[in-house]
Order: sequence, then C-alpha cells, then structure tokens
Amino acid sequence: MDATAASAASPDPNSGPDLSLGRDPAVHADVGAGPEPRSSGRAQNAAGFETIAIHAGQEPDPTTGAVVPPLHLASTYAQDGVGGLRGGFEYSRSSNPTRAVLETCLTALEGGRAALAMSSGMAATDTVLRAVCRPGDHIVIPADAYGGTYRLVARVLSQWNVEHTAVDLADAEATRAAIRPGVTRLVWCETPTNPMLTIADIGALATLAHDAGALLAVDNTFASPYLQQPLSLGADVVVHSTTKYLGGHSDIVGGAIITADPDLAERLRFLQNAAGAVPGPFDCWLLLRGIRTLPVRMDRHCANARHVATHLAAHPAVETVRYPGMPGHPGYPVAVKQMRDFGGMVSFTLSGGHAAALELCARTRLFTLAESLGGVESLIEHPASMTHASVADSPLAVPANLVRLSVGIENADDLADDLRQALDGLSTAFPSKAADTTTASRAGSS
Repeated sequence: MDATAASAASPDPNSGPDLSLGRDPAVHADVGAGPEPRSSGRAQNAAGFETIAIHAGQEPDPTTGAVVPPLHLASTYAQDGVGGLRGGFEYSRSSNPTRAVLETCLTALEGGRAALAMSSGMAATDTVLRAVCRPGDHIVIPADAYGGTYRLVARVLSQWNVEHTAVDLADAEATRAAIRPGVTRLVWCETPTNPMLTIADIGALATLAHDAGALLAVDNTFASPYLQQPLSLGADVVVHSTTKYLGGHSDIVGGAIITADPDLAERLRFLQNAAGAVPGPFDCWLLLRGIRTLPVRMDRHCANARHVATHLAAHPAVETVRYPGMPGHPGYPVAVKQMRDFGGMVSFTLSGGHAAALELCARTRLFTLAESLGGVESLIEHPASMTHASVADSPLAVPANLVRLSVGIENADDLADDLRQALDGLSTAFPSKAADTTTASRAGSS
C-alpha cells in the first residue's frame, strides 16, 4: 500500500491564499525599475507569498513546540496492527514526514492541489513525460530547450516511439502548426528559456494545447513561483529543478512537480513511488530552509540582474544582451504581463566570437565558472561547451559566442566591476562592435 495520505492536501485555490501577481506595466517602464509594491486590496484573511513561504505546512511541532519542522530520517514506520499506519506513513520511498511538509509548502507556493518532491529536476521532467505520453504520441518542445530536457526527449523517449517537434513557442502560429491534434499529448514550455531567455505566453499556449486535446507543462525553474505562477495562467502541470532558486544555496539536488489536476496528480504519485526517484529527508529539510528566504533572495537577484544587464549593454565588447526586463527584448510585453519581476539570469553574446566567450569565462573573479544557477553566489558559464553541449550539431544548438550569467546576491557594483574588468581585458585582443553602434541596438536583442 502506498502511503499517499501523508502529503497533506493544499487549500482549495478558491478559498486559499491569494497569490495574485497582478501588476501595473507602467511600473516596469525601463530595465532599472523593480517590482511594484504588493497591493493592499487582498481579502482580509488572505496571506501573501512571503508568509506562505515561511508558514505553509510548517506549523510549530505539536510535541516540542519547535518552530522549524523536524528532520525525520527513518526509512520505515511502526504500524498499529497490519495496515494500521500512523499518519499514513509506511515506508519513506512512499512518503516521509519531512517530505510531506515540503510537498504541502510547494503546493501552496504554486497555487496547486498536489505537489511531488523528486530527486532532481530531470527526475521530475521524466516523471511528467512518462505519466502523460505513450508510444506513438507526440510532444512539442521549445526550440531553445534546456539541453538535459532535449537529451531526454530526443535520445530516450524516441526509443519508445514518442516523437517531438522543436518550435519557437513565442510564435503562436508556428506553435499551432507544430501541434498535431489528437496525437500531441503535451506542450512542454520553458519561460524564460535556458539559456536564450526567450519568453512564451503561458495563457496563449494553454489555449493552443487544450484546443488540440493536449496538456501544457511549464518548467518554472528560471522564474520560481515567486515571480511566475503558471497554473494560474492555464498550465496543467509545473516542474522545477529545486536545486536552483527554490533551494538557493547550491547545496542540494532536487526537483518538484505541482499540478491542480487530481487525476494527473494520482498518476504522477504512482510513478514517484513505483520508480522511486525521491529526495532524501535531509535534502527536503534543506529545501524548506531555502524556500523561507526565496522572496527576499529573488528581489535581490532581480535587482542585481537589472544592474548587470544595463552595464553589459553599454560595453563595446558586448554584441547583444538577453534579459527579459529590457524593453527591447521581444518578450518584454509578455513578461510584464505574467511575471512579478524578470529574474536573475542574463545571457549575452560577444563581438569577439567563440574565443572571446571562453576567455571571458576565465577572466572573471567574483563570477565563478561553474554549471547550475540560482544560488546566492554569481556564476558564469559557456553554454555551448557546458550545460548545452548535448544539443551541439542539433537544431537547438546555442551560439558559440554566448555567455550565461546566474547573477547572485552580492553587491551589485562589485558584480558590474568584475564583468567590466574581464571585458576590458578582451577589448584589445578581440574585435569589438563598431563604435557607432548604439547601446539601444545591443540591449535586449534575442
């Protein structure tokens, strides 16, 4: 018997916490503008996101009064007679008390009905794909999908006769043409995408998918639930690599799935238990700790990314800057509509090409050359050689002169100065953009 009862149900979205991300586009008139203050017009009994991040599922321990959820390391649980489970707990692959607290919190953060904590973001992705797709089915993925997602779809699912089409999800007509009514089971969306930071309209994609009888899944890793809530925009299921912003300290590997569909949740939970790709209790405990500071960290990530993007756009060695918070970014109007703020990721290309990109990654001092993202420390990487090497020589290959930044929460001026000194070191060794090229033409291209 699976111990599914241990994961407490989230509040009914019609009566639970108000997580509305309504905002005035005028507040984001330029890249320097931050998020608007939260409206005070919420229902009297509604809780804000910051409150939910700290308190959802995390009431003081009833036995000791501890204000931090306890860490339950047990693998098995005593029964009061055969089948007499205490709290629904039987075996920790099926459910664990610490994991149950985490899943309750994740459900509330995304405004869903159920959440499943997984051992990694790719385990979450694989579980969703296997729950939805069968041999002969078709899925639509972004033309600039994360390399790991593409590898799973193109090299693993293809062996089970699941076909895919990669398309620019920001192009509604191209997406409509890629969907095969009655055959396409899933539209897989990333927004912002990794690493090109393309923005897709979640509401529009939900309509396209549902009209064709397909589901919409959104990888919300880059935005986090603090900045964007896909379920409220029409998505059927949300996936996270909790390794990134939700954890926020580069000290765990994990994933999560959240849905508002009870039937889909049941299929997902069956696979979670049957395949067993679950996180250990200590990882769940660390993730809960990280979530408590998610809102304040994301505010700083966003502010620092705006600062860094502005400085990069003004440097002659930089060819293009990709940041959704720049009005010149093609996805800016959609980002304003569906995001609270624009995130902590910045990508840019260098006029000096591939060699300049590699050299820049070696010149930074505060930005650490490493894969992953979303931690408090700033990271720099060369996607074509690192995180997206698996899409080389494919239609999803990324530019060789592209550099990706995960902008941390250090002092913003220190980060800008570090990039400036690294770029200045390139300017004499590599050709820079023509002097008459305006900042406006560089900023926000994608």
